[in-house]
Amino acid sequence: MSEIYFTKEHEWVKVSGSSAVCGISDHAAHELGDITFVELPAIGKVVKQEEVMAAIESVKAASDIYAPVSGTVVKVNSELDDAPEKVNESGEEAAWMVELELADAAELSKLMTKAQYEAYLKTL
Repeated sequence: MSEIYFTKEHEWVKVSGSSAVCGISDHAAHELGDITFVELPAIGKVVKQEEVMAAIESVKAASDIYAPVSGTVVKVNSELDDAPEKVNESGEEAAWMVELELADAAELSKLMTKAQYEAYLKTL
């Protein structure tokens, strides 16, 4: 069973064993508006928690996407190259962006559970 965690910058990560699939929350996708471009990292890139991992552009803004956890990129969602609008349709499911080989599961303690994230959104 995988668990989902969120950052205050609206990234999410679903962890299953040593695999960590990442993307941006539905809330972030909605706030950005129509997504026009997603720049994904190269496979093999090592990312550190809270460092820039990818970038996204919309009709409203361009934003960096930060790594919710540290790890090595093992897979990217290349479907987003031709269909970045999938992020608007399913930010927390089909429009995952990066799969990492998780470097340190202890970093998850710095993130919010789904319930904590939903409570956090109410404070914004």
